[in-house]
Amino acid sequence: MKSKEISVIIPVFNSSLILPELNELINKNLKSFDFEIIYINDYSKDNSWEIIENLCKDNSNVTGINLRKNFGQDNAILAGLRQSEGEYIIIMDDDLQHSPDDIELLYNTLKNTKTDICYGSFISKKHNTLKKSGSALAGITSSWLLKKPKGIYLSPFKAITRSLVNEIIKYDGPYLYIDGLILSITNNISQALINHYPRKSGRGNYNIRRSASVFARLFTGFSILPLRIATYIGLFFTLMGFILIIKYLYDYFIAENYIEGWTTIVVLVIFFSGLIISTLGLIGEFLGRTFLTVSKKPQYSIKKIIKNCDNKPQ
Repeated sequence: MKSKEISVIIPVFNSSLILPELNELINKNLKSFDFEIIYINDYSKDNSWEIIENLCKDNSNVTGINLRKNFGQDNAILAGLRQSEGEYIIIMDDDLQHSPDDIELLYNTLKNTKTDICYGSFISKKHNTLKKSGSALAGITSSWLLKKPKGIYLSPFKAITRSLVNEIIKYDGPYLYIDGLILSITNNISQALINHYPRKSGRGNYNIRRSASVFARLFTGFSILPLRIATYIGLFFTLMGFILIIKYLYDYFIAENYIEGWTTIVVLVIFFSGLIISTLGLIGEFLGRTFLTVSKKPQYSIKKIIKNCDNKPQ
């Protein structure tokens, strides 16, 4: 079966009022392409799934995926990527802050630059202060842990090649961060300047808890550098302990400048504190490697897939 040229992956959460217009605009902008749209309902509290079902019935190029619970945006995206057939995959949000008008620009930039991924770089961001701060923190952490190329903004609006998607979907760990996976696989990255718009309807779903969750997945899921730093800190304090041990022993035996019992207590506390921290860091290093390898918590669970007007549960 001939594959599609473009797959548009859209995780959906509480966007029932926006989906019909979003779907119409995507169809309008991609009418000259062989394409598909995949909506992944991440356990919305409104009637988003009912809207997706109707879109599937009215559009043969629309696929709907309904998840059994809220697994998070990145896990929902992975579910969509595994169902996609396109040679080029577009990932975008469901709130029309990412304009379908820019899909072709990302697609063309990706093809012309022969890169693995093209991020949309917003000319002016319409996010709230919390979202901007969270994005900035994720960018700094990505640069530090994953060697993110300087000047690249990890936008949620991006175009990816099929070859890169085939590598991403091999990941079987539960704590998923799509951009972390991408940076672990490739540095062959481009970006295109695009517009960013206010949310079309309702309120954004980004909050402190979600921001902390994304940061935790990035910080602990794709590098053992934090554990290694803990080891280095432990070794540093162990070294400082040895230096202080020499000083206090000098005060005790040579200078005879001491308080009875002080030397013994301080030497033992300093030495064993440093030793404990360095040992915990070393154990954590091995546990981190083991965790990244063997963790089998489900990434998501699909309740139903509607594809090509087929309403059979999956």
